[in-house]
Amino acid sequence: MTPVQRYVALGDSFTEGVGDPDPGSPNGVRGWADRVAEQLVLADPSWSYANLAVRGKKMHQILDEQIDAALALEPGIVTIYAGANDILRPRVDIDGLMAAYDDGVGRLRDAGIDVVLFTGFDTSGSAVFGKTRGRTAVYNEWVREIADARSTTVVDYWRLREFQDWGYWDVDRMHMSTAGHTLMAARVLEAMKASHAIELPELETRPALKRADQLRADARWAREYLSPWVGRRLRGVSSGDELSAKYPVPGHPYRIGAGSDQQGGAAGTT
Repeated sequence: MTPVQRYVALGDSFTEGVGDPDPGSPNGVRGWADRVAEQLVLADPSWSYANLAVRGKKMHQILDEQIDAALALEPGIVTIYAGANDILRPRVDIDGLMAAYDDGVGRLRDAGIDVVLFTGFDTSGSAVFGKTRGRTAVYNEWVREIADARSTTVVDYWRLREFQDWGYWDVDRMHMSTAGHTLMAARVLEAMKASHAIELPELETRPALKRADQLRADARWAREYLSPWVGRRLRGVSSGDELSAKYPVPGHPYRIGAGSDQQGGAAGTT
């Protein structure tokens, strides 16, 4: 049988595309997964694409809400990155979390789906998020073990040292910028052994700030981004609580299907 030419992306804000604004796209963001889908469609229009990722989702939510939905779409390939929001919580059972992840990935593989996993990013350059570096390292070893056992592809985010350049990060310092999503799309396609015509971004040189200017910038970031993020955690709410999946129905991403009824992600359905 010919494999289904359908790509489904699962996860949280990383996969939804937060940090890569695009007013025309559902949820107002584009992201690396859309860019991957665009390249697949441009190479072969028979490809269709669904993106079920929603910002703020934790591991159990992604597994409970997105795995069955993905299986129902009968994709040929799935990308999934889950667990980052769990790692940032005050307490987390990494081993229990990853055993559940293994089960979820196993269900996808048992259905004959090619799966792409991601290791977590090395946050050593962040004074705030660097405190979770050890947890991420344990998470990564689990991901590599799952990948070996389940025969999946891994995009090793930890080892993509280009991303240590702050030019690849949004002003919130939590999500990749448009440049970061563009670079990630290229790296994912390369891991999938798929050709692409993505032009990698050239970053502008960022002048070093004087200590006083850096302190002011850090204080502004903490006030505008870190404090609201912490506040949501304390209240038990998420930035994605009022959002739904960008592309719940397989089709072509907005930039491919512009001019057709793409608002619900259903145009170009196959």
